[in-house]
Amino acid sequence: MNKFVVLVTLFAAAIAAELPAYSKPSYPAPAYPAAAAAYPTPAPAAYTTKAAYPTPAPAYSKASNEQPAYSKPAEEDHPPMPFSFAYEVKDDPTYQDFSHNENSDGKVISGSYRVSLPDGRIQIVSYKADEKGYVADVKYEGEAKYDEYKPAAAPAYPKSASPVESRYPKPAYQTEDSYSKPIYTTEKAYPKPTTTEKPAYPKPAYPAEPAYPKPSYPAEPTYPKPAYPAEPAYPKPTTTEKPAYSKPVYPAEPAYPKPSYPVEPAYPKPAYPAEPASPKPAYPTEPAYPKVSNSKPAYSEAVYPKPSYPSESAYPKPAYPKPAYPSEPAYPKPTY
Repeated sequence: MNKFVVLVTLFAAAIAAELPAYSKPSYPAPAYPAAAAAYPTPAPAAYTTKAAYPTPAPAYSKASNEQPAYSKPAEEDHPPMPFSFAYEVKDDPTYQDFSHNENSDGKVISGSYRVSLPDGRIQIVSYKADEKGYVADVKYEGEAKYDEYKPAAAPAYPKSASPVESRYPKPAYQTEDSYSKPIYTTEKAYPKPTTTEKPAYPKPAYPAEPAYPKPSYPAEPTYPKPAYPAEPAYPKPTTTEKPAYSKPVYPAEPAYPKPSYPVEPAYPKPAYPAEPASPKPAYPTEPAYPKVSNSKPAYSEAVYPKPSYPSESAYPKPAYPKPAYPSEPAYPKPTY
């Protein structure tokens, strides 16, 4: 037993030595550049007010472990191909009866399908689909038939026999007057508490706010308004009336003489010979055949002798020796 434990320990150690030990990957933290410093506010000039520059937004670089954006591959555009198929199913035991056929030349698809409806009618749909859309024509063959509704009769349940009166005596209950009413004691009068007045707390004294001098800014200079030259006065254009064009004169259509065609000649009708009268063929009369008698011949039934089998006790039963198994060895108990 000790040898077995040692072998198992060595085998586990060999497997652990063969398997590589992978350490958990460690990724460096992304380093972002510091935000750009705000521009200092310039001193106010003598002719301008205090200028305020916007603080630029800090620009961060992308992290090194960010996954790249993959573009979706372009799908191949396959031109439409012509095809044609048809099938038909008819199975009376399962009431399956339908068919479908469809043809296409690569541009226009046309076909039809037929379905047997539960009400006995046959629905036929002919359709056509092209670049303008899908157009279908639906037709029905036969007349709808529905089974007459017959409500099921309510089941007749046997009337239950009246229950036999119990032979046990009825219990006797006490009336309400037989119980003694409880005696309640009056509530004890407790002395009311004496309320005290609300204590008067002194109001806190805060120091007065200091008076700060207001800053003085130089007055904004007054700039003279620019003088623009006046817009020149352009003369109005003189509008002329629409010119009158003379109508074109077309030459008159010439009169062409009508063509004269020759008169069709009158052809004589051909005379066909009359159909000769063929004599009817004379067929020989059917001979009278003698009737065949299909009576069953009388055969004598064969008599077969019954076989005789020896009794079971005539065979000697074999005696098999019992197998001898070795006893289980006594293993020493392991010491841990």
